[in-house]
Amino acid sequence: MIGYGFMGATHSQGWRVAPRFFDLPAEPVMQVVVGRNEDAVSAAARKWGWAEHATDWRDVIARDDIDVVDVVTSGDSHAEIAIAALEAGKHVLCEKPLANTVAEAEAMVAAAARAGAAGTQSMVGFTYRRVPAVAYARSLIADGRIGTVRQIRASYRQDWLMDAEAPLTWRLQKERAGSGSLGDIGVHAVDLAEHLTGLQLTAVAGVLETIVTERPLMGESIGLSGTASAERGEVTVDDLAIFTGRFADPAGGAGALGSFEATRFATGRKNALRIEISGSTGALAFDLERMNQLEFHDATVPPLEQGFRTILVTEHDHPYLAPWWPPGHMLGYEHAFSNQVHDFVNAVVTGEAATPSFAEGLHLQKVLEAVQQSSAADAAWRPVD
Repeated sequence: MIGYGFMGATHSQGWRVAPRFFDLPAEPVMQVVVGRNEDAVSAAARKWGWAEHATDWRDVIARDDIDVVDVVTSGDSHAEIAIAALEAGKHVLCEKPLANTVAEAEAMVAAAARAGAAGTQSMVGFTYRRVPAVAYARSLIADGRIGTVRQIRASYRQDWLMDAEAPLTWRLQKERAGSGSLGDIGVHAVDLAEHLTGLQLTAVAGVLETIVTERPLMGESIGLSGTASAERGEVTVDDLAIFTGRFADPAGGAGALGSFEATRFATGRKNALRIEISGSTGALAFDLERMNQLEFHDATVPPLEQGFRTILVTEHDHPYLAPWWPPGHMLGYEHAFSNQVHDFVNAVVTGEAATPSFAEGLHLQKVLEAVQQSSAADAAWRPVD
């Protein structure tokens, strides 16, 4: 695993726990974690259960005893690491968004295609696809339970940057993160909208806003944030993204409309990824802050019986849940990372294509770029591709 911060902790949890619950076709060995800071990466290895640590990812990728490379670094290094790993014949799991630019993502897709011809797998870590309630919602839509999709509303709202004196993390620097709330959390909302419905965005129009333009530089990094130093620096990414999107219509019509919001300034919202999909015969709604529940409305029953009802997604017949706990016992944020490991390891062993693919990650990168272009052009509509 290359990187060891917040995402490194979640991925370590996934690698360690998945083999204890799932009957995997191969046993993942947590061999080495890599980071630039010797003391910090050594501590991470001990804490999260890695056999060893290293400070040069190039040396690790060249090792014969490494089969899989898990990339959990900041976006500015995804392309270099992932392409090198694929060229070395390693299977690659890369955190989202795939890259910081469309050009980088295109190079990664090309490398994945070359490696894929030799049986090497690559996958982007859009982990929320592996939340059981999300997976179940997708199956309901595919089964026609809400009819033709007409409208999608998706938002991802957090408030961890509300304090204007919170330190300038790498997520607030364009050269490292690519974009702010748009690429960090907004891309999850877009991915779920497309993944659940099977539809793709073709055009977008929106606005990006930077609410706090200057912050104290980072002292010590802790989780998503850290301690502030006496020096200050410029925030070079967006704090808030609001945009509209047009989805392709398989029947050749105008296509459904979607509205999207991504913000890290939503006072009181901690991790509120919410999506509501309205169809011709029903509707579904999901909120990550109530991740074991799915709201379902059936518009085909008599009007006096209609209304959203809450489905508790904890039964063994629901997606991913059979290996976990007895019905009614809740899963949490970390379980989706174990579910992700299950899917990735199965793809590596069976040869079945891993999803989401790097090509899907490239498409989402094009959505992000189109939103940025629209904002720079007074919210004019921009094509995604």
